[in-house]
Amino acid sequence: MTVERVINGQPLDENEEGVNYTLRPRSLGEFIGQATLVEKVSIAVKAAKKRGEQTEHLLFHGPPGLGKTSLAHIIAREMDSNIFATSGPALARAGDLMGILTNLDFGDILFIDEIHRLSATVEELIYPAMEDFKVDFVVDRGAYAKTIKIPLKPFTLVGATTRAGMLSAPLRERFGLMLHVDFYSEDDLEQIIRRAARLLKVATDDDAVRLIARSSRGTPRVANRLLRRVRDFTQVRSDGNITADIAKRALDMEGVDSRGLDRLDRKLLKTVIEYYNGGPVGIEALAATLNEEVDTLVDVVEPFLLKIGFIRRTRQGRLVGPDVYAHLGINPSETDTGSQSSLF
Repeated sequence: MTVERVINGQPLDENEEGVNYTLRPRSLGEFIGQATLVEKVSIAVKAAKKRGEQTEHLLFHGPPGLGKTSLAHIIAREMDSNIFATSGPALARAGDLMGILTNLDFGDILFIDEIHRLSATVEELIYPAMEDFKVDFVVDRGAYAKTIKIPLKPFTLVGATTRAGMLSAPLRERFGLMLHVDFYSEDDLEQIIRRAARLLKVATDDDAVRLIARSSRGTPRVANRLLRRVRDFTQVRSDGNITADIAKRALDMEGVDSRGLDRLDRKLLKTVIEYYNGGPVGIEALAATLNEEVDTLVDVVEPFLLKIGFIRRTRQGRLVGPDVYAHLGINPSETDTGSQSSLF
């Protein structure tokens, strides 16, 4: 598996999640970016409050680190409700879900992260809970099996997934709102970094903020992580104020370039160029050459490279985009299939 990647949208550990919690927006008014999505959520919340009802079930889907969890907590706060957070892998048995559902009060939020990883047994149990606010729980087995109908208080299920295509159609159709959370613009990321810098009580100049934003791969979690790494660097190697020069030195130490690419990204691109003459190359062959898992390349590495046009998918395989050569400082005329030059 891949070693820790500072530009990975997934949380690196529990300690980081604790720090991120303090940087999260507390309301829809504080949420930066995703204007259309925020407006839809705001309308749904305000309409539900006017009717005195719970909000309809919502599904957020998109790459990791873009604010799906933050939005779930904001919805609970806007609705003056409690939130119970769990994840698909944590709900291994029907009894795990039953314990949560029966403790929900009217209007509470049940947030399930990685909802595409729910087991089939748990998913079937959640259908009537979402539609009719009741569950049919089977006790005992064989001739002694009995079905107990348990009523539930109306609640809101908020699901989050990075793999919307892996959701079953019956589960997907039970959500009233399906909202895609997209990568952020550099302008939005600059606002997020400035807000985080104020909360962390660290001084930054505009050029440094711009550089960190450009290197953050359109992902707020990565932006906050890079800001903290740059802050640590400047407190040890400088006077504690973040300038563009300090930010660049800190990012260079982390192996992150001005487009947000790290060593694995550059290794993938150079492999396609130097071993496969720029492509096309199948993802399995590419994974074997890089000694990486296919899922790691598809879920973690490729999304941002596709977004910025550095990788293109075709029926024949992956191709590098025309801008890659200039970014990596490679002359296209000097590359040929089978080159064994360094991948770094």
